[in-house]
Amino acid sequence: MNANSFKKQKIAILSVSAGAGHVRAAQALQAAVECWYPEVEAVHVDLMTLVPKLFRTIYADTYIKVVERHPAFWGYLYDKSDREKVDSALSRLRIAIERLNTQKLKKVLAAINPDHVICTHFLPAQLLSRKIRAGEFSKPVWVQVTDFDVHALWIHPHISGYFAAHEEVAWRMAERGIPAETIRVTGIPIMPVFGERYDRTACAAQFGLDPNKPTLLMMSGGAGVGSLEMLAKRLLRLEGDFQLVALAGRNEKLLAELQELAKRHPERLFPMGFTKVIERIMAASDLAITKPGGLTTSECLAVGLPMIVVSPIPGQEERNADFLLENGAALKACDAGALAWRVDRLLRGPERMASMRSQALKLGRPSAAREVLEIIFSSGNSR
Repeated sequence: MNANSFKKQKIAILSVSAGAGHVRAAQALQAAVECWYPEVEAVHVDLMTLVPKLFRTIYADTYIKVVERHPAFWGYLYDKSDREKVDSALSRLRIAIERLNTQKLKKVLAAINPDHVICTHFLPAQLLSRKIRAGEFSKPVWVQVTDFDVHALWIHPHISGYFAAHEEVAWRMAERGIPAETIRVTGIPIMPVFGERYDRTACAAQFGLDPNKPTLLMMSGGAGVGSLEMLAKRLLRLEGDFQLVALAGRNEKLLAELQELAKRHPERLFPMGFTKVIERIMAASDLAITKPGGLTTSECLAVGLPMIVVSPIPGQEERNADFLLENGAALKACDAGALAWRVDRLLRGPERMASMRSQALKLGRPSAAREVLEIIFSSGNSR
């Protein structure tokens, strides 16, 4: 579509920094606006920057600590909240607390004055649904679900449209009462760079890798399987001429430990810290070992990178893992020994890895962000 026809349009993208995926989806949508709709103004607001410090600590920081240290308890909460009645006493208390701590959102939206709002987390969707019902907000609100699952917290009245990761998710949304005509299957928004194709040899050279060797990309360990360093040690005991790229992110202590380990395994272990070019590392890799977050798995699918998933958080990540396994794009490892077994089998049987790659490419939606924007801007939806 012609971007010039959207010169006066403005879109507000609302996320919540409880976990990285919701923010990354919002950033992907903002990048897509800048890439394909340069005349449209996109404003990304992390709701956690507008709330009191205590609420942010409880809502975002505590969430991260619970899923890391007490995953089984988080799984219980996930299932319980999915079955909770809207008018229950606990639900009413939660709504009251959220409303009390998010008063700044009204002023921020008034200042932005957007033509459309899209939410990549359920909290702003909840708040705006209630504001629309009360006659306090009149612009179209859209919701992007960021996992291969749907939870009751995402479902609200007065929403102009929902964007689902897959046909099954869309079906389940309709089963929960969302009008089918308001649900679109787009995939989960990822950065536009994942829609490009990169030369493996050039990307491998950028990171000092041999493009002719099987390359494993390890992006996370986890409490249920083991630390990244421990998993790397276990994989390095395997036979075979392969390379292992281990991403430590912003964890400087972990990076230092991996660098010490790499001294004993030159040309085999390649530790890296935080990177802004993960798409190029993926282009040089044959297999990803990762937690099954909605955004990370969507990125892998977009570039056709098969996965072994480890330490899924009970709830949304377990559902993501089920989706990947059922569709043949991933295997799952329950512990370090299982991980080593699966890597060894794949290295010895590359035809299985090729099949998983083919399935990943079939599932990938690299243009998800652009599809979402196309639907929003062409909707003509106004209140």
